[in-house]
Amino acid sequence: MKLPVILQTISQTLTKHHARAIIVGGSVRDHFLDLPIKDYDIEVYGLDSMESLEKILSAFGSVNHVGKSFGVLKFSHDGEEYDFSLPRREQKVGEGHRGFDVTVDGSMSFEEASRRRDFTINAIGYEVKAGRFLDPFGGREDMDQGVIRHIDEKTFVEDPLRVYRAVQFAGRFGYRLAESTKALCQQMVDSGMLESLPKERIYVEWVKLLLKSRKPSIGFEMMKELDALRYFPELEALIGVAQDPKWHPEGDVWVHTMMCLDVMAEEIAERRQQGAEMEESQKLKYLFAILCHDLGKATTTTFDDDGRIRSIGHEEAGVELTRSLMYRLTNAHDFIESLLPLVAHHLKPSQFYRANAGNKAIRKLATKVTIGELVVVARADFLGRTTPEALRGEYRAGEWLLKKAEELKVACKPMDNLLMGRDLIALGLTPSAQFSEILDEVYELQLADTLASKAEALAYVKERYIE
Repeated sequence: MKLPVILQTISQTLTKHHARAIIVGGSVRDHFLDLPIKDYDIEVYGLDSMESLEKILSAFGSVNHVGKSFGVLKFSHDGEEYDFSLPRREQKVGEGHRGFDVTVDGSMSFEEASRRRDFTINAIGYEVKAGRFLDPFGGREDMDQGVIRHIDEKTFVEDPLRVYRAVQFAGRFGYRLAESTKALCQQMVDSGMLESLPKERIYVEWVKLLLKSRKPSIGFEMMKELDALRYFPELEALIGVAQDPKWHPEGDVWVHTMMCLDVMAEEIAERRQQGAEMEESQKLKYLFAILCHDLGKATTTTFDDDGRIRSIGHEEAGVELTRSLMYRLTNAHDFIESLLPLVAHHLKPSQFYRANAGNKAIRKLATKVTIGELVVVARADFLGRTTPEALRGEYRAGEWLLKKAEELKVACKPMDNLLMGRDLIALGLTPSAQFSEILDEVYELQLADTLASKAEALAYVKERYIE
């Protein structure tokens, strides 16, 4: 296992103190999965105190005490940060993820210390000095089999977040739950243990599932199977909601939503491969928007007398349901609000294309939603089904709208106002409530191509409002 030089150096120093460094956790797992390793966690065996560890580390870089009460030191060297810890025992003494009594014990064996971890795939270690892997619970075999298996039944249930961790690992790696682990997770859900989890912790696991999975649907299908969607009724309500087979031969709204989610994840992955990496917040915006785009169908779907299925108004109906679902996960108000226009207008590209919408309509749409973003979401919606066009990867409506918006220079932002309040003042008008009416009127004429320059706008205001 390839390691930063500083970890090799520290390992050599630890050896002189009759201690040994073992790389643990996700970095070892990701090594076997051929994934890039971003964080290294190091457990140190053979020292008698955190103070001894801190003294050794301080000779090589700075040490931050955040997490010291949990037996963890943040070590920084040349701009990189590493988590060093001593093996620890955890005893459940109260409710929640903070209800543990933590004691460090450098004399523990690796197997004993690893027993507190959640899954076998996360309990593999790499002993730096010896250059060997330690795998007391068969994690590598489970990886080969594509299985997520818990380590210890007693300690596993002490933190119900592990149900969501199982879900996100399944989505990220395409693994299945061992039957014993699945039964345990099912018991935890059925007993209501997940109700005690703060939404901030759940959100972290959802973010990992969405951002790190090529097929996030695997994780959501597992939530469905475990009945964990009971805590997210806006999503659960999509199961079994019928759709017009002409437009949605793939099945119900849940099936369609999962297909759309995977299409979006694939789109993001392809952009990354092409060198067009997005900010994490932008990725999450797209992923949550497509997850929520059809929530309104659960409350608006009807059957005509002739059996035709309709979901009239589901776009607008989905706005409040999106708010409801997202606030179950996070209090990030601005982020949640940024999703709503994408949900409310996700059908506009197809509608505008069929109607051959004019410049004014496109410009007006740009005042409500970022058209470039909308096309990305609408494309995933269109391709997340099994129509012939979708299977061919064709989305002409989106291509058409994006081209039109780019020609009008409104793909990324609305048209700029020709006039501002200061321009009205320069014309001799006195600031008043009428200013907003005048500016709105001028802007509407801009959208309609009636006014094309500032000079024309000023002339219009002079003629209409200045005697």
